[in-house]
Amino acid sequence: MSGETVITIVGNLTSDPEMRYTQNGLAVVNMTIASTARVFDRAANEWKDGDALFLRASVWREFAEHVAGSLTKGTRVIASGRLRQRSYETKADSQGNGGGEKRTSMELEIDEIGPSLRYATASLTRVQSNNQAQQGQQQQGQQQRPQQTQQQRPQQSQQRPQQGNDQPWAPIPPTGGSDVWGQNGYADETPF
Repeated sequence: MSGETVITIVGNLTSDPEMRYTQNGLAVVNMTIASTARVFDRAANEWKDGDALFLRASVWREFAEHVAGSLTKGTRVIASGRLRQRSYETKADSQGNGGGEKRTSMELEIDEIGPSLRYATASLTRVQSNNQAQQGQQQQGQQQRPQQTQQQRPQQSQQRPQQGNDQPWAPIPPTGGSDVWGQNGYADETPF
């Protein structure tokens, strides 16, 4: 959306992401990212820690579940999202003291987050949603049909010239004006 302040922050998580669910059943993760600048002190001729920025951040829905299952306290992360300003009034304590003060806080509504690979390694596991699972089943069905066609014509696959295995994307030249599945196709190369 236009007019929103999008920022990227690199820092460490100050605690494990706190996952909870709203009354409507939506997952939300809240966390704090601490980012400390390194500054060069000319008098001491060395690098020192500068002022620390502690930024509260939130992630929603299925994305929140991924974050809670992947990131832990101390993990160096790179997060990008929309900066939000939230205004609120303080509540009185149990003895009725204080309260009514207007305050403002800045929070990051995260669009993307991941571990920084500067000082660590990571391994990726893709999560398959229900929509992706249905698409995967449809693709498997489409892949089975060409395999059956190839099994029905074994002599044709033997006539094709062998391509080197070191080029997995090399085009297979069609025989007799047909494509790899024996269908009438184009004899020219892939346009990309």
